[in-house]
Amino acid sequence: MTFNPLEQRGIPLDRQLRNWRELNVKPIDPDHCDPYTRCRIITMNGIEGEAILFSHQLARNTVDPEVKRQLARTRYIEAQQQKVVNWLLPGVSSVLETTIAYEQVAVDLTAWVARMEPDPYLKQAYQFGVLEDFDHLYRYANLYEMIEHRKAESIVDGLTEVMPGRPTKFHHRDPYDNVRDAYAKDETNPLSKLHALTIMSAEQQTMNFYMNTGPTYMEPIARQLYQEIGLIEEEHVTHYESLVDPGETWWEQLVNHEYNECYLYYSFMEQESDPKVKAIWELHLNMELEHLHTACDLMRQHDGRDPASVLAPELPNVLTFEPNKGYLRELLDTQMDLTTLGAGYVSEAHERFEKMQEQIHGGEEPPSERVMAEHDAMFGREYRIESEGEHPDPAMREK
Repeated sequence: MTFNPLEQRGIPLDRQLRNWRELNVKPIDPDHCDPYTRCRIITMNGIEGEAILFSHQLARNTVDPEVKRQLARTRYIEAQQQKVVNWLLPGVSSVLETTIAYEQVAVDLTAWVARMEPDPYLKQAYQFGVLEDFDHLYRYANLYEMIEHRKAESIVDGLTEVMPGRPTKFHHRDPYDNVRDAYAKDETNPLSKLHALTIMSAEQQTMNFYMNTGPTYMEPIARQLYQEIGLIEEEHVTHYESLVDPGETWWEQLVNHEYNECYLYYSFMEQESDPKVKAIWELHLNMELEHLHTACDLMRQHDGRDPASVLAPELPNVLTFEPNKGYLRELLDTQMDLTTLGAGYVSEAHERFEKMQEQIHGGEEPPSERVMAEHDAMFGREYRIESEGEHPDPAMREK
């Protein structure tokens, strides 16, 4: 069944405000939920967070008070949506347990997008990034067993493997080499715009989460690992945001944001296994349909263009959370040694990369390596989940 959000009407904006009782949603049970339900929650929190931040930036860059008021009306409802979505996460989960779930999102969301991306250059950008998030999952899983004495299997539930990706210490690159080439807004597939916005939003959420939660740990190795990977998440946001064409007008970006929210809420509604969570996805979809129409009206009024000229005529196939083990193993086998050079990729170290490595590491092993040494000293082994066999790269197999 095709679904064109431009032809659908949702709940009128003046009927979308919810009271405290309606906002007080029951969180999921972390011990019995579908791990991908948690992944969908984390993803939509990132999407809503980006929508709110973008709306604030647009409001700060317009002189029209009526536009500011219209944005404020929609943005307040978006803020209510964000609270409902994020408050589905249970308070009993530790920061580190939530971190591992964030990295499962990064791995399986980015891998799926890479598989589906029609543009070869954009596909390579997602393939490159996912091998780094894959390694972050591995490092955090070992930290989790060290300081909480629990195993990441209880979180990822066999859906995502846990083993080395591109080693985290090699993710530190000269900022010059983190900027990619942007897609051409008038030529690219509309699906590519949705992919770029989705992954940028998800990585931005992770960056913000690590910036704020990293110092809440007392253990020195935990504080240091969050600091290191937090810096890499900043690199990832730079990497992904640079894919978006800066020539898109504010109004074009606004309708892209609202359309993407419709796409994702519809996708997650179609696959959600938890009835209560599915009802929230459906409710929010019906809200977002009206937000999209409001944004389209603003684009027609202030940009003088029909939003249908820049948006897909119907929603793409649903974005799906599913295991990507085979695909990731192919990337582990073929792309482990890549780094970036300018807007491209190379398989050998170059002068800027080596200089950055010398400066950031200062002749010492970074936290991502020290956490593994401390884990090995404590347990005499690494923590891995290799459900599909030994690591594809012989150099990364456990000694």
